[in-house]
Amino acid sequence: MKYGPAVRRRKLGAELRALRDRAGLTSGEVAQLVGWHQSKVSRIETGASSAKPADVGVLLDAYEVRDPQRRALFEALAGADGDGAARHQWWHAYKGLLPPEYRDFISLESQACRVRTLETAVVPGLLQTPEYARAVTRAALDGLPEGQVDELVQVRLARQDVLRGDPPLELSAVLDEAVLRRPVGGYGVMGRQLRRLVEVAQLPHVSLQVLPFAAGGHVGLTGPFLIFSFPNIADLDVVVLDHLTSSLYLERKEDLKAYTEAFNSLQEQALSAEDSLEYIAGIGDGA
Repeated sequence: MKYGPAVRRRKLGAELRALRDRAGLTSGEVAQLVGWHQSKVSRIETGASSAKPADVGVLLDAYEVRDPQRRALFEALAGADGDGAARHQWWHAYKGLLPPEYRDFISLESQACRVRTLETAVVPGLLQTPEYARAVTRAALDGLPEGQVDELVQVRLARQDVLRGDPPLELSAVLDEAVLRRPVGGYGVMGRQLRRLVEVAQLPHVSLQVLPFAAGGHVGLTGPFLIFSFPNIADLDVVVLDHLTSSLYLERKEDLKAYTEAFNSLQEQALSAEDSLEYIAGIGDGA
C-alpha cells in the first residue's frame, strides 16, 4: 500500500474512530464538517482505504488534537512525508535502495517506545557493530555491489539512534546462545561484537538475556520475532516476523497475546540479565 501496510491502516482507522467518538460526532457530521462524503470517513475508519497524511491532518483538526507529538504519530501511521514528521523520515534518502517493507519496518521502529525481540541467529540490528553489520549484509545479500553494502550498513547504524533518543527506545532482547557462538565475520569481528553487547546491555533502557543451549527446547524454536509497542495510542502493539524476502505483520489480539506470552516464557527460561552479561563476556573472552 502506498501509505503503509494493512496493519497500520486498520490501527489508524480505529484510533481516528475513537477520537471521533470522544468528540461526540457521527461520521456524517464529520463528513459535513470537513467537506467529504460520509463514505470516505467510513472507509478510513474501517481501514478499507488508505488515509493520506493530509487527510489525517484534516481529521485531527476536526477532533481538536493539538499535541504535536501525538499528531506526528498519527501522521506517521499514514506514512507522512511532511515537515511534522521530518525527523522520523531520514530513511527516505535511501528510498531507491530500501524495499518498501524495510522502509515501513524502520518507520514503525522509529515511532515505537518499546521493542521486545527474540533472536535465534544474529545479533539484533540495533546492537550491531559496523563490521558485524557489514558481514551480515554480505552474507544475506551475496553479490551486492560494495557501494550498496556501505549504504545498507549506514542505514543499520542510523537506526540505532532510537536508543539514544529522548526518551530512548526501551529494548528487551532474548538471544539464543547460537547468536553468540556463530562467528559472523570471523572471530575478531565476533569478539568485538560481544564486547559491544556487554557495553550496551548496561544502559538502563536495554535488557539482554541469553537463552543457553542447556535450556533445551523452547517456544522460540519456531523462529525469531519482534513486538513493537507505541506511546499515546492504545492497543497498537504489532508482532513482526521476518522472512528472507518480506516481513509479516500480526495485529490480531490473539496473536499479540500468544507472542507476548511466548516472550514472557522465554525470559523466564533465559538467564537473568546479570548472569547473561557474565555469560556473554565469558564467550567474548574466548573469541
